[in-house]
Amino acid sequence: MSAWLPTAPCTPQSCVEAPAAVRARTVPRAVLRLTAVLLLLLAGIALTPFGGRIPASVVRRWCRWIVRAAGVRVRITGAAAPTGGLLLVANHISWLDIPLLAAVRPARMLAKTEVRHWPVAGALAARGGTLFIDRDRLRALPDTVARIAGALREGAAVAAFPEGSTWCGRAQGTFRRAVFQAALDAGVPVQPVRIGYRLSGGRATTAPAYVGDDTLLASLWRVVTAHGLIAEVEVRDLLPADAGPDRRTLARAAEPPDTTAPAWTHTVLVA
Repeated sequence: MSAWLPTAPCTPQSCVEAPAAVRARTVPRAVLRLTAVLLLLLAGIALTPFGGRIPASVVRRWCRWIVRAAGVRVRITGAAAPTGGLLLVANHISWLDIPLLAAVRPARMLAKTEVRHWPVAGALAARGGTLFIDRDRLRALPDTVARIAGALREGAAVAAFPEGSTWCGRAQGTFRRAVFQAALDAGVPVQPVRIGYRLSGGRATTAPAYVGDDTLLASLWRVVTAHGLIAEVEVRDLLPADAGPDRRTLARAAEPPDTTAPAWTHTVLVA
């Protein structure tokens, strides 16, 4: 276990809902969804050389399209994230969290080095300016924090999942403090975001979770074959740079109190 990116106790066997039997007529729809997601990712890779010339509104829309293409409805609530240097932090459940967080505000992602080797998505992340962390090299942490702070000082948004590992959604981890030091060093605010997944009937679900020894393909298949899956994203109150005297206090203030029962207000998007 790494001190920088700990391993959550959640596993597919103990935490993830067993998928219902997939009916024959569901398979073509699921294949179409997978194809649509892949095409959107490939389009993103093709457009990454244009980088900063693509309006943020277009990037946000593209990220929502990825989630919708997988058959997932999106609900984002709360005030719009501010411009300028900003650290976005959220609880981490699924690979879907990445486009969902970018739909709040496009940002440079902070990700484990393993993501670089993911098919298609890894190439997109690398070309999109992702800041990669080697979780097996704790001594490299100060340099990583310095790189994050440098990006924040330049006015960029950096998105991170401070739990350090994915959780199933019924439980959550403690936010690691290091990334908050970068926000303090750069003097920029922190934007907490809370992510959860429900079925259309209102029941919380772990179907989209990507935990433990789960495979990306297995998680993808659960999502595209699910019926009535809804991703709920709450943009919480902004934490100014001086919200806490130290990174520990700032990390605690940013932690979602309960990822399974968000109090939705000020709906700004239903897609």
